Amino acid sequence: MPDRPEDPTTDLTEELRALRTEVARLNRHRFVRVQNSTLRMMHQAFLRGLAMGLGTVVGATVLVSLIVYFLSQIDFIPIVGEWAKQIAAEIQAGQ
Repeated sequence: MPDRPEDPTTDLTEELRALRTEVARLNRHRFVRVQNSTLRMMHQAFLRGLAMGLGTVVGATVLVSLIVYFLSQIDFIPIVGEWAKQIAAEIQAGQ
């Protein structure tokens, strides 16, 4: 007896069942649950913005202070050395 072709509705039913299983699994994923709530998304974006702002300020402060410190140590270059000494004096006067 020759092989009968499979019923296309059975294949479609199985594919639909597998698709429903995958969608249910994805909906249980933490990322989807967080993104599903507008309030949670806003809270997360707010915290991310605070961290980014704080990191930028701290990083810029450290970088500028290191640059000024190293420039103030340069005495053998006349123009840069004097300029760095003036900047260091102004910073010290402000404290």
